[in-house]
Amino acid sequence: MQMMRAHRDAILKPLQTVAGIVERRHTLPILANVLLTKDGESVSFLATDVEIQIRTTASLGAGNDNGAITVAARKLIDILRSLPDGVEVSIGVTNKKATVVAGRSRFSLQTLGAEDFPTVSVSEHFGASFSLPQNELKRLFHMVHFAMAQQDIRYYLNGLLLVTDGPMVRVVATDGHRLAYCESELEGAQLAHQEVIIPRKTVLELQRLLSDTDEPVRIDVAANQLRISFGEVEMITKLIEGKFPDYQRVVPSGYTKRLLIARDVLAGALARASILTTDKFKGVRLLLSPATLKVQITNTEQEEAFEELEADYDGEPVEIGFNVSYLQDVLGNLKCEKVSIEVGDPNTSALLTVPDDPSFKYVVMPMRI
Repeated sequence: MQMMRAHRDAILKPLQTVAGIVERRHTLPILANVLLTKDGESVSFLATDVEIQIRTTASLGAGNDNGAITVAARKLIDILRSLPDGVEVSIGVTNKKATVVAGRSRFSLQTLGAEDFPTVSVSEHFGASFSLPQNELKRLFHMVHFAMAQQDIRYYLNGLLLVTDGPMVRVVATDGHRLAYCESELEGAQLAHQEVIIPRKTVLELQRLLSDTDEPVRIDVAANQLRISFGEVEMITKLIEGKFPDYQRVVPSGYTKRLLIARDVLAGALARASILTTDKFKGVRLLLSPATLKVQITNTEQEEAFEELEADYDGEPVEIGFNVSYLQDVLGNLKCEKVSIEVGDPNTSALLTVPDDPSFKYVVMPMRI
């Protein structure tokens, strides 16, 4: 059976689109494979890790045969990458082996039956549905993804909260020590209030796949599943069950001590000071006084980094400790010129915002040093 014939990059692009979720080691060997299904000129590429499924289609079909095979995703990608640019590649199936031919190169790969491939069953009922530009959804994820937990025993923190509410779409991520929040208003939309938790892996994969265009992405929300469609790509992902923390209670309000400082200046000072931190000790002291911010780190070996920065601040002097990584994460993620930091006392969370952009908030817990 002749599956497809096309230039190398035309096959590589849809293959790389779906193969990002393929696990190298899995108890089910077939999950290391990609399902290729030919229907006339249309060839669909599908990969899954049982939690997430990605499908895309491309007009690459050759010959009159229709059929389906599964073949090792990583090997096929590595073979295609190793071939010269612009070379024409044909992929066929002979005696249950996939053959890849390009110029004088020929590869023969094991296949597993398409009928054994465990595709994700799609929910029959999707409630809320909405669309927004790809670059806007990518921006929302970008603004909060770094605050998601990794392998936390509180499984509901290992993901991102997506909230629909009237014309608003909100995303929130927290690992229990800091919280990032961002929102976007959809023109003409009126969505029911709904909250779902998207798994960390799904969020990171979507950041990779979404483009910086205003082409639409459609999101359909079911009770335990999310379907995201854009261009030729359809992703279906399970949702995380559980109760996400009440983010509205976490965001402080009414602080009177507010500091305004250039983002790159503060980021540079923290980068230099953090040279003296270790994996076990990440504490940095911020000392606020009129027109000045002092950054200080003293490590367990009694080494010290100290820097004095100009800042717009006219409140009472206050000293507060933080995990330096939590500040560096957010500053490295923002593209603004200045950031605002509001504090209460040394034992309360700080609120970091961007002047003239009320859609973003970042809360970081203090640290005793």
